[in-house]
Amino acid sequence: MTLPPLPELLVSARVVALPLTTRFRGIDVREAVLLEGPEGWTEFSPFAEYDDAEAATWLAAAIDFGWTPQPAPVRDEVRVNATVPAVPATEVPGILERFDGCRTAKVKVAERGQRLADDVARVRAVRAALGPEGRVRIDANGAWNLDEAEHALHALAEFDLEYVEQPCASLDELAELRRRVRYMGIPIAADESVRKAADPLAVARAGAADLLVVKTQPLGGVRRALEIVAEAGLPAVVSSALDTSVGLSMGLALAAALPDLEFDCGLGTAALFEADAASAPLRPEGGVLPVRRVVPDRVAEVAAPADRTAWWLDRLARCHALLAARTAD
Repeated sequence: MTLPPLPELLVSARVVALPLTTRFRGIDVREAVLLEGPEGWTEFSPFAEYDDAEAATWLAAAIDFGWTPQPAPVRDEVRVNATVPAVPATEVPGILERFDGCRTAKVKVAERGQRLADDVARVRAVRAALGPEGRVRIDANGAWNLDEAEHALHALAEFDLEYVEQPCASLDELAELRRRVRYMGIPIAADESVRKAADPLAVARAGAADLLVVKTQPLGGVRRALEIVAEAGLPAVVSSALDTSVGLSMGLALAAALPDLEFDCGLGTAALFEADAASAPLRPEGGVLPVRRVVPDRVAEVAAPADRTAWWLDRLARCHALLAARTAD
């Protein structure tokens, strides 16, 4: 990767703060830095709690997408799923209405402070809304231990789950859970075990998952993500990290370039924002998104406060320095 000088990044950098319709992943506002490179607009948006070493990989992805031509697409649209936060069951229909035409829903479970009964009620409401032909997948973000995961899957199996995403945190737990629930026919998907791992291929070698959930920014860009999927030899689902529509266009570039795309992708999350940085955001229509770049023509309307802008630009500079050091090595 050729690293553009920091002033070249800063000249176009715009920090935005997008309010969410529902609290998700513990936040009410999603912040991001948008940058314009020779190839178009791109996004740098590691979560606030990530350290600079991890965040620098997200910057590498942003630079790759904005400054380098991307792999050729093999499709011009991508089917996407609805995403249901850990809301009360009564709120499920309203959430799903925001995801036009989506036949698949990913449901957050194992939320801190909630009970398994809350998860069961939420998943039941999603299944009722989608009907028997709909596809329901759940995501525990690694919050269950092995026995909790097995117990929860028994409680939720009646809803005909497409798969369970990151039910446990460790590879050993995932591999053992996969062995225990194989007879139930519920596939195991790995997310954090790919994007937050020093070795993203370890999960495949350990036989700990049936499919991978890949996110473009945390993996360092479209090309690196394609390499990981190819080397793992497992089906892949492309998902977002609660990106703005600019970041979602990066995920769409990855989904469009994958040779095989069996599952609906988690790239419809712009539907969870009250506002976006673009007047033509990437929100599902008929359950699909077109593969295209996004121009953020409404950054002024969603600009972050001055103190948060300064925080993000300082972070950008620190991560750029880390990338420069890696390049020098």
